[in-house]
Amino acid sequence: MQKNQWRRVHIITTGGTIEKTYDEQDGTLFNRETIIHKRLNQKIRLPYTELKVSALMAKDSLDMNQSDREVIRDKIQELLPDGHPIVILHGTDTMQHTAELVAETIKDPKVAIVFTGAMKPLGFEDSDALQNVTEALMACQIIDSGTFICFHNRLYTVPGVRKNREKGTFEQF
Repeated sequence: MQKNQWRRVHIITTGGTIEKTYDEQDGTLFNRETIIHKRLNQKIRLPYTELKVSALMAKDSLDMNQSDREVIRDKIQELLPDGHPIVILHGTDTMQHTAELVAETIKDPKVAIVFTGAMKPLGFEDSDALQNVTEALMACQIIDSGTFICFHNRLYTVPGVRKNREKGTFEQF
């Protein structure tokens, strides 16, 4: 890869903890609309990267079903001919299921497809969201094609990844 080469990265948002917002009126967290593009532009500098954000849905991953996973897969397939890496923001509870569906049905993607999420929402002081998204953005531009989960400074090849609830992260098995 050339030094300082401009790149486009597609980001697909699906909801999950990473994009939950706090409602001060009733004290709840909920998925409403994507906030990632604005927040990334405020928090990190990406002079050589254009982010193209597609807000696909705003669901907690526990509420996702097979049809939702297929919608995500179909959106990935729609973006593949563009030839740019793809990052999917997804809830952590069922992220591995969607990533496995993508890996099983998109056999030779020609670009990196990287799933990530967060244990705490992006707007929270001690959130891991910005770290995970930043690492996924970097990883998708330097790794070979395939389907991956990027989480807490680790990159996992799909399938064979699961959430470790005790440790609050992901692991390869």
